[in-house]
Amino acid sequence: MGLVYIDATVKNEGKEVPVKLLVDSGSTYTVLKKEIWEYLGLKPMGEVKLILADGTVIRRKTSEAVIELKGYGERHSPVILGESEDENLLGTVTLEIFGLILDPLRREIRPARLLMK
Repeated sequence: MGLVYIDATVKNEGKEVPVKLLVDSGSTYTVLKKEIWEYLGLKPMGEVKLILADGTVIRRKTSEAVIELKGYGERHSPVILGESEDENLLGTVTLEIFGLILDPLRREIRPARLLMK
């Protein structure tokens, strides 16, 4: 299986930035590199502990931004305020907000079959 990237536009208070996001179904939240969120003027709203693949625990601030995915519109989503060395990631919370899932076989995102129980 390969990596899946998607083009997005992240917006806040009249500013917007095109971003290539790595779709990471193992990541809970969307992560934005420091250069992106600082340019947009995102302000920390909280903090979370995150566990990396190697078991390392790190802390990052959280905020909210508007994310636009071509063909799927735009939605308000929580984001992690990453550091410069962090990767721009599209996490599962944002995917669910859009009603999308990652299809790893086709290496694309697609509408999810939404259930109400």
